[in-house]
Amino acid sequence: MAYSSSAEILDDLNFFDDWEERYKYIIDLGKELPDMPASLLTSDRLVRGCQSNVWMDVRLEEERLTFLVTSDAVIVKGLLSLIMAAYNDKTASEIVDFDIDDYFLKLDLERHLSPTRGNGLKAIVAKIQAIAKASIAA
Repeated sequence: MAYSSSAEILDDLNFFDDWEERYKYIIDLGKELPDMPASLLTSDRLVRGCQSNVWMDVRLEEERLTFLVTSDAVIVKGLLSLIMAAYNDKTASEIVDFDIDDYFLKLDLERHLSPTRGNGLKAIVAKIQAIAKASIAA
């Protein structure tokens, strides 16, 4: 299953009048994440800096980085969907060039996340950007 695009998510979120509805939508996005096989839920795939457990597997296919992600928390799975909409199946340069801060600003996320969730979100983004930068340097 393909992830939604960042533009689609922004459009969809604009239909909701309040954050309770937006949270439900984000949680529903998380339910659509592709399943991550148990064999990939290893300590080397854990993203450090997250309150919840977050696992990430990345593959380089035809110069594009594809990610498989999951979490043990439903809201975090939804947040992972938002991140994947921005980063999955992109070249390393596209990932580095994508203005994730502007995307999060448009989503109005930071005002509605706890500080620990916000830090976890930043840790996930930092890991993806580090992977992309390393791919460019290789």
